[in-house]
Amino acid sequence: MNSELKDTENQTPEFADPEVDSKTTTLSLPSAEQSGEQFKQISEKISAFLAGLPEYLSDFFGEYRRPLITLGLIFGGIVTVKMTLALLDAVDDIPLLAPLFEMVGFGYTIWFVYRYLLKAENRQELGKEVENLKGQIVGKLPK
Repeated sequence: MNSELKDTENQTPEFADPEVDSKTTTLSLPSAEQSGEQFKQISEKISAFLAGLPEYLSDFFGEYRRPLITLGLIFGGIVTVKMTLALLDAVDDIPLLAPLFEMVGFGYTIWFVYRYLLKAENRQELGKEVENLKGQIVGKLPK
């Protein structure tokens, strides 16, 4: 039984590192020269990266110009729609403003029907104006 006890005393615990002796372990910190050298190397790498950054960015934008423009337009469209909806919601919360806008729209509709749609000659005038506007926007096509 005594021999069994001696065998367990000589065995190292499972969690201990066999290469490190717990009595002689010391924590060694890097010297000031080593840390200064490391700082110098890191700062040189950072400065080299920052010096080449404009070239990297110009290459990136040159290669991906169309997708970046598309993403920008999509993002701008989404922001515009959100802002418009927020503005309309804010205007809708003002009392008596929504009915006022409805009355203005109703009055404009009555004027438009009276001015352009009741008589045939006025309808032809409206058609000419629409064609002129369409020609200004799209461009005149040769006949």
